[in-house]
Amino acid sequence: MRWLTLYARSRQVPASLAAVLIGAVTVWALAPGGGEGSADPRLPVLVLATGAMAASIGLSGQDADLDRTAAIRWAPRRAAHVLLAAVIVGVVLLTVQTLGADMATAAFIVRDSAGLMGLAALGAAVAGGQYAWTLPFTWLAFSFFAPPATSAPMQVATWMVLPPGTAMGTWTALALGAAGTAVYAVVGPRR
Repeated sequence: MRWLTLYARSRQVPASLAAVLIGAVTVWALAPGGGEGSADPRLPVLVLATGAMAASIGLSGQDADLDRTAAIRWAPRRAAHVLLAAVIVGVVLLTVQTLGADMATAAFIVRDSAGLMGLAALGAAVAGGQYAWTLPFTWLAFSFFAPPATSAPMQVATWMVLPPGTAMGTWTALALGAAGTAVYAVVGPRR
């Protein structure tokens, strides 16, 4: 087998991809009107967060000792894993949208998938791969129930549900995506 196949299997990529697809199709099917577009950003955020949480499970390997003793550079592979997961989560939502009306714009999807995967990567570095999903889930829960964002701190806290042209939401997602990817690439998952 090639190293990429082994890496994907050890990181549970096939199962994560299946969970991302099933989650996106399920949320789309259960949406009011069968996925017809609406102004409420919570549905696409829910799809993206579900995908990021499913992909986050594979951010740690099966054997920490084997990962530590491997004679390969992990940092580029870890960074590529996070970035590729963000792309896949976003592409799945864009693909599901072709089944019906648009739920979100491409800019919204790119921003939120990058920020959510950065949060998941940060969660893996802080709490380990098995608990990497907790950070995106907690932030998602807060964003859903927070009051409307009128101040800058509330815009940072609710960046997931802000319109795509909002500078504070874009910068927050960019910072979370870059910081989470960098920390995870250098440090790796917590053991």
